[in-house]
Amino acid sequence: MLRAREKVAWNFCCQDFGGAGLPQRQYEVSIRDDGGMKELNRRKFIQLAAVAPGTVKVLQSRAAEESRRRLLMVGTQTVSGSTSKGIYAFHWDPATGDLQSAGLAAESDNPTFLAIDPDAKFLFAANEISSFEAQKSGAVSSFAVDHEAARLKPINQVLAMGSGTCNVTVDHLGRAAFCANYNGGSATSFVIDYNGQLTDAVSHFQYQGHGPNKDRQEAPHAHRVTVSPDDRFLLVNDLGLDCIHIYHLNDANAKLTPNDPAQWNAAPGSGPRALRFHPNGRFAYCVHELASQVEVLEWDRQKGTLKSVQKVSLIPEDDHGATRGCDIVITRNGRFAYAANRDYDCLVSFAVDPGSGKLTFLARGSCGGKIPRHLALDPTEHWLLVANEQSDVISIFARDEKSGKLAGSAKDVPVSKPQCLVFV
Repeated sequence: MLRAREKVAWNFCCQDFGGAGLPQRQYEVSIRDDGGMKELNRRKFIQLAAVAPGTVKVLQSRAAEESRRRLLMVGTQTVSGSTSKGIYAFHWDPATGDLQSAGLAAESDNPTFLAIDPDAKFLFAANEISSFEAQKSGAVSSFAVDHEAARLKPINQVLAMGSGTCNVTVDHLGRAAFCANYNGGSATSFVIDYNGQLTDAVSHFQYQGHGPNKDRQEAPHAHRVTVSPDDRFLLVNDLGLDCIHIYHLNDANAKLTPNDPAQWNAAPGSGPRALRFHPNGRFAYCVHELASQVEVLEWDRQKGTLKSVQKVSLIPEDDHGATRGCDIVITRNGRFAYAANRDYDCLVSFAVDPGSGKLTFLARGSCGGKIPRHLALDPTEHWLLVANEQSDVISIFARDEKSGKLAGSAKDVPVSKPQCLVFV
């Protein structure tokens, strides 16, 4: 029921930003007769902003806010051989590229991947464990972020519906969360309520089958969950089945329904691990773990389909040793990309053609340690951070924003078994 002297306006959120678009949903705006607006929180304002012609300015404001973030949260392994106890906080100085430890932000059981809501009020962790609440399952944890104290306040923890929960993500409006269960070979969705609490599972998909690699693809292995730029689809990388499962997403209730076609198929034995959309929303970049490649995929946002454009190796052609592709990040302007490879431990820099999506090799160099697990550009994009698991360090490389080149050496910050890096 609206208050007196208020009226309701309806419109569609359909503005384009860099070709990516915003979620095309109908939203209600309460407007007073005196022309003012009721006080809105930032998340609601993002949802409503497309009613006015200032949508682009709103998104630019969000980017500007993100660029001012100065607190880094680090997910770690807490298994045998690690001294870590959960999620650690660091204060970040973008002028010098220095991290100062703020200590343990929250105890958590093997929080190997982290994600935040758009306002950075809540943080979600994938607990990569085999048993939770007496069931064969991992878990997803929710925390409130205390920026001033550099601490995380636990909100709740829910059953992931599959073991080895290795990835978590949040939709672009902060209303739904998703996880990938590596050992369980499944993916699950949840609603996020207004106070950051996760509901029980809404949709759950259990995969079946295997790939040609008997050692690594003996079963399905969901590895990454990625929401499309317009919040209309969820994509699930399956390393074990050599495919990306694609679902229609109802981001009002987190319900998933299979797309038609229901998946994109990679080359047999390639092992699609990670996925990242270009800022223009037209292309996605898939890192194949077993093939040590980046595959450029053209995204049809109307049909929810992918088409291969280009494959680029992360390692030299004459190298035939052990190797695993790992992760990729793309700059906000869409001009440069950086990928990491494990075993043949390296960082690979690329120039990106926003028109075709294609990558041009720039350089291959050290990742600063052994077994890189995750990459993050700092909020200013003047630095690239690498979580090097076996070296127990976060390596920090200076980045030239004009040329895209990375410094040849890095600053190292000790952390036991770092896995994921998120600025909040």
